[in-house]
This record gives sequence, structure tokens and C-alpha cells, in this order.
Amino acid sequence: MLRWSRQLDYGQQAAPFALPDTDGRIRTLEEFEAPALLVAFICNHCPVVLHVLPGLIDFAREYASRGLQVVAISSNSPEEFPEDGYPHMQRFAKDHDLPFPYLHDESQDVALAYNAICTPDFFLYGPDRALFYTGQFCASRPKLPHPPVPGAPPQRTDVPVTGQDMRAAVDALLAGRPAPEHQVPSAGCSIKWLPGKNPSWG
Repeated sequence: MLRWSRQLDYGQQAAPFALPDTDGRIRTLEEFEAPALLVAFICNHCPVVLHVLPGLIDFAREYASRGLQVVAISSNSPEEFPEDGYPHMQRFAKDHDLPFPYLHDESQDVALAYNAICTPDFFLYGPDRALFYTGQFCASRPKLPHPPVPGAPPQRTDVPVTGQDMRAAVDALLAGRPAPEHQVPSAGCSIKWLPGKNPSWG
């Protein structure tokens, strides 16, 4: 089911985490020390993630020298989509040569702490790790079978993946300018919750 990011808690501190990456190394929030940190909730199967992924990879490589670190997290339960399981994450990271860590949130506690709801869902933090931006990567969307939801952002299929919105947000953050006042929600597949974990807003 298609979901839109909740866009809550601007200014709130990034939630701590200690999660394994696809090499089995435990990664923590504290080790990411760049002025800007982008926490991206993604998964292996989502067509929206796969649509923006090449652009996200290019963006992460380009902005690494400018003061941005990216960390991706998969919180999906593999019960509905086995291809989102940890062994598949390991292959996914290698197949796409991800230039950022890809972490496994098996308990889904980190997704809950970040109020993540969809894939992709983006949370951009400044040097004080206060939430600065939580909108879309850009206006590009794949062609999806779901009908538009009244009041939701338009599902654009006629524009390339540029990362325009995220680039503008990171540029503003690194330049010390205010966050964009209008932040269009990210849209994508719903996070696949474990039984008993599904939040009221999920």
C-alpha cells in the first residue's frame, strides 16, 4: 500500500541506534560525525526505492566530499516479502555497490523511534543532529498501480530522478540557511510491520 511520510518532529534529535550493516558490523549513530547526516529507510523490493536508488547513490557519492554522510536502514519484516530479509540485503548492497552503510533493523524499534512509515522515508539532520528536512528526494515517481489518494502529492511519472528537493535541503543545511519551508512528503511502499509492531499510524 502506498504511504506518505509523516513529516513530524522538526528539530527533534536523531534517535540512537546500534544495528548490523551488511558486513555484520554494528553501526551506531555516534560514529557518523559529518555536519549533515541523512537517514534513509529503504528496502530491497519497493519499486519506489528501486526507482530513486541510482540517483540516491550518485547523490551520496557527490555530497560525501561536501560534508554529508548517508546511512540506509531496512526495517521490513521478511514474512510478506522474503526478498527483504538480511541475506538478500547483503546481496543487494553488493549488487548495487552501495556507497553507504545498509543496516538491518530486525526488531523495527529504530523505525518506530524515527516515525518511519514508508520506503523511501528520509530524515536529514544537521551537525547538532536536530531534524532539518524530512521530505521527498525529488518529484520523480515510478508508474504505480495504486490510484491517487485525494489530497496526496501528485504521482509524477514524467520527470527524471534528480534529487532536487534533497539537494536543496542539504545545500541549505551546509550553508547555514533555514530549512525549506515547504517540504513535500516522500511517497512509497508501506513498511511491512511484524505482528504486534504495527503502530497506529502505520
